[in-house]
Formats: sequence, C-alpha cells, structure tokens
Amino acid sequence: MSSSGNQGLGAKAAKASVSDLERMVSESPSSDRVCLKLAQALHVRRSEVALLRLEKGSLRFIYPPELRSAGVLPLNGSAVAARTAATRTPLLSNAFTRVKHVSLFEAVKLGCGDEEDDRGQEQMPIQKIMSVPVVRSGGNVMGVVQISRKGLDASLAGSDFTGEDLKQLERAAEILARMPFMQEGAEI
Repeated sequence: MSSSGNQGLGAKAAKASVSDLERMVSESPSSDRVCLKLAQALHVRRSEVALLRLEKGSLRFIYPPELRSAGVLPLNGSAVAARTAATRTPLLSNAFTRVKHVSLFEAVKLGCGDEEDDRGQEQMPIQKIMSVPVVRSGGNVMGVVQISRKGLDASLAGSDFTGEDLKQLERAAEILARMPFMQEGAEI
C-alpha cells in the first residue's frame, strides 16, 4: 500500500474517533473524558492536549486538570492560545520552538497518566502544535483547543502535523463548542 493510502486510513480512523465526540455531547461528559477521547482521536498523549475556556476576557485552562489553578492568559497577551482566540485563526506549527510563546505552562508537572510513555513526555518542551479557536454557532469565541507533540527535539517528538490533522481538530472544536463545560461559568 502506498504511503498516501496509509494516510487515508489514518484519517478515517481519526474521523471515526472525532465522531465519537459527537456522540458524547448528549451525555454531558466531563472535560477530562472528552480530552482523553480527543487525544486518542489525534494519536497524541493525554499530556499533549490542552483546552482553555474564555472567562471574563481571559483564557483559563480546563484541561489538563493540573493547569486549572495555574492562572489565566489575557487575550491581549503573547501566548499562542491568546493569539488563536483573539484572531480566531488556527495555527499549525511543526517548528514550534521557533515560535514566540509563553513556555511557563510547559514546566508544570502533570499528573501521571495511564500510559507509561506519558510520564516521560509530560515535562518535555512542545516541539509541534496545532491551536484552534472554539467558536459558538453565533460566532463568539468560547475558548481554544491545542494539540501538541513533545520531545527533546522535533525529530523525537513524533510525526509532523498535517493539514488533515488540523481539519480534524477544527471539526473537534465545532463539537467542543456544544459541550456544557465550555459555557462560561459552567462547572468543570
């Protein structure tokens, strides 16, 4: 099978998993459960998923749980999530260490995941990232979802993100916008 055939199979598998998110909307799932499903759908570790919600003009982490009390990101700040929300523009970077960003949150120790690989990756720097605004049907930004690949360097962080990966994350963001936990002030 050609490599393009393999990519197609991967895209179908990811699409099926993103469809799983759609089925979860009516269940009012926790943000943790949804983000774990998103990690599976996009073939990343749990520590490589971040979900932020807009609250009182700033972005607050709702996933991973360890960052919920880490403070907020002002929308006029230089953080990639803030730029994503302010401009409503998705970002895909496979050379993220060269992108100006706030690396403070990368240093926060995340709880041990179920995957053994997760424990070794959680404090590695982000090498590759996709950042997508979560937008309500009326057009207002509700938050930002980010998927990253971490490692000592880009070659150790895994495969590059593709345009198809970004499309899958954009589809996931549309579904996330309908999740109860994305509503400002909702319990996390």
